[in-house]
Amino acid sequence: MSAQGISFKHAVLPPIIRNSEKEFLESIQNYISTETKKVGCDEEGPADEYYIIYRNVFDKVIDYVTAYKSILTSIKKEYDAFIETLKKDQNTAFCRYGKLQVLTAEPMTWAYHRQRITQLEARMTIIENDSSRIQMQIKKMKELRAEYDRKEVKYCTFSKDPSKPIPGMTLEDSVNLEALTKHLKRLEDKYAEIKQTMAVKYVSAHRKEDLDEEKMTLLKQRDAAECLNKELQFRHQRIQIIAYALASWIQSNMSKSFQEVVEQIQKTRELYGDQEFAEELLGDDPSKAKEAEMLLGYIERFNELLGLGEYEKAALFAANSPRRILRNASIMETFKAIGKIRGKPLPLLLFFEALFGTSQAFKRPVDAALTLEGIKCALSERRFDLVIHWVTQQRLTLSEEAGDAIYDYGEQDAFNRTKCITLAQSIYMECGVHNKVLLCLCKLGQIHWAMEYIHQHKDFTSADLLQLIRLCPHIELIQCLTKEWNGKPPSLPLCLVVLHLFSVDLKKVGVKLLQEVNKCGKDEIAHLIISDTLCTLEEWQEMANICVQNGFDKLSSDILSSLQSQAVISEIIEEDNTVNLMEHVFW
Repeated sequence: MSAQGISFKHAVLPPIIRNSEKEFLESIQNYISTETKKVGCDEEGPADEYYIIYRNVFDKVIDYVTAYKSILTSIKKEYDAFIETLKKDQNTAFCRYGKLQVLTAEPMTWAYHRQRITQLEARMTIIENDSSRIQMQIKKMKELRAEYDRKEVKYCTFSKDPSKPIPGMTLEDSVNLEALTKHLKRLEDKYAEIKQTMAVKYVSAHRKEDLDEEKMTLLKQRDAAECLNKELQFRHQRIQIIAYALASWIQSNMSKSFQEVVEQIQKTRELYGDQEFAEELLGDDPSKAKEAEMLLGYIERFNELLGLGEYEKAALFAANSPRRILRNASIMETFKAIGKIRGKPLPLLLFFEALFGTSQAFKRPVDAALTLEGIKCALSERRFDLVIHWVTQQRLTLSEEAGDAIYDYGEQDAFNRTKCITLAQSIYMECGVHNKVLLCLCKLGQIHWAMEYIHQHKDFTSADLLQLIRLCPHIELIQCLTKEWNGKPPSLPLCLVVLHLFSVDLKKVGVKLLQEVNKCGKDEIAHLIISDTLCTLEEWQEMANICVQNGFDKLSSDILSSLQSQAVISEIIEEDNTVNLMEHVFW
């Protein structure tokens, strides 16, 4: 084996570090660990303090290594500029995210403000009603006072003291014959004027009855004339249809049969369902005839857009149609029949967006049926933002069914649940559905406002409140309903609520309620039984049995002892109503 074929592997020796460099590296490591512990940051995230510590370390290394100082300084400068840019971009993104959150919450803020306005208007209505009632009482008292004064003057006319001065005359004139004559003449003129005014401005009761009979006769004649007018209008309209059909048939060179032309006009009228359109279409005025031709051309253009698949343009075309000829349920069914198209917005939703967006330009708003269908369509497409916009901008004819649709959507969408309930509450309040307004308040946790609403609208029955407890079984709500509220008696008796909870499979809520009642003393239990005017003794005994079954023996014994004391008092009263309970004191 030759020496040339032998390969030697030379081991690489580690660099020899001087003592001064070792001391420098150790001081740097100690500085990093000490400062990191002081600020309490770790190496998982880019904390600002972590960046400051290593920037100082980098400065020390640059000062120590003088040979590469210029290069390291330029590298550090580039890193600092890059980090500053990142910080600036992060701050800009944070500010824009805050602005986005504010813009997102703006519709709900408007909804809350509108709800608050409605509540304040309700309070103002109550205050105005109270003020009107007080003013009526004051007016009645004034009238009674004036009547009393008139009677007193009437009875005391002949007993008037002649020594008193005459009203409107001085003492000197009251003894002067000439002045008395002038005063008498003035009073006589005033009396004649009042008598003439009464003859002109006031009518006797018999004359009033005659005028009422004459008015009823004229009203009957007016109703008969209106019926005759409607019948004549119908005949005239029918004749106009035939005349227009004949003219169209002649203009078309009689290519179709006359019966087919009439049927086509009738189908067009039934499809677009606007009486004013038919009357304008069949008018005798040449200008109206031109307008009718324009409307027919408008309908043909709409059908052409549908045939070409331009659904967005067709929706805008229908929403801006003259005489509202394409803003009806028939056109809605046309868009609904198209269905969904892959990769494109739902045509029916495009129609409702255009319809509600242009509703303010028309005198009559969109009817309740179309409003409900539009809300359901938007919710089915998960476009709750559109529903918020439509409702807050007051472009709809709201109804209870629309509120139900939004409320049911909130039960399915947990993210928008609070917004849905708030929006449904505003709709229910506008429609006067008090039970569902109360339910929405309780679902939102606004128990205080719910109790105020109950006492403001005093038409809630016990069945309504029990239904509310079944739908929203909150202990706080139940306690407020079964206790006095601002000096007013409880809305529901405790016994009735407990029996209802155990009868509708709300045993857990009933047990929690019994736990709260168990904290009360025996005197409070007795007070509850005495003040209860709805539940019988047998129902309270049933409640005591429920307490025993669920481990509340003390509460059961307190109820039974209070019932026994009430039964003893009732027996004493029933035996003899004349028994004097204080008789033993006098013997």
